[in-house]
Amino acid sequence: MNYESKIKDSETHVFKVVFPNITNHHNTMFGGTVMEMMDEVAFMTATRFARKSFVTVSCDRIDFKKPIPADTLVELIGKVKYVGNSSLKVNVEVFVEEMYEEKREKAVSGDFTLVALDENKKPVKIFKD
Repeated sequence: MNYESKIKDSETHVFKVVFPNITNHHNTMFGGTVMEMMDEVAFMTATRFARKSFVTVSCDRIDFKKPIPADTLVELIGKVKYVGNSSLKVNVEVFVEEMYEEKREKAVSGDFTLVALDENKKPVKIFKD
């Protein structure tokens, strides 16, 4: 399998329902909860891409463009954006979708850097030379 195919095949889509128990006093999703979901999708995407153990080492510029209200659906999409020796960067976009209308828009996006680890929890090359 070539590199581009691995990137395409590792693209990860996760859907969630926004229930009131994960919203704040404005009846919109807590930012920290959104970031937690994004980190999880970044981890899944990295793991599917390289089939290695990963940990998150940083996130870059999380942009909250639209509030995510209760009683909506969210789709999180993770895509590998960059691959280094032992780290990779995953872009995660979050789309909010009305449950009972044909309305969907991007709400949040950000990049997560993850490092592959060996059994001793030391950085390991993602691909062998």
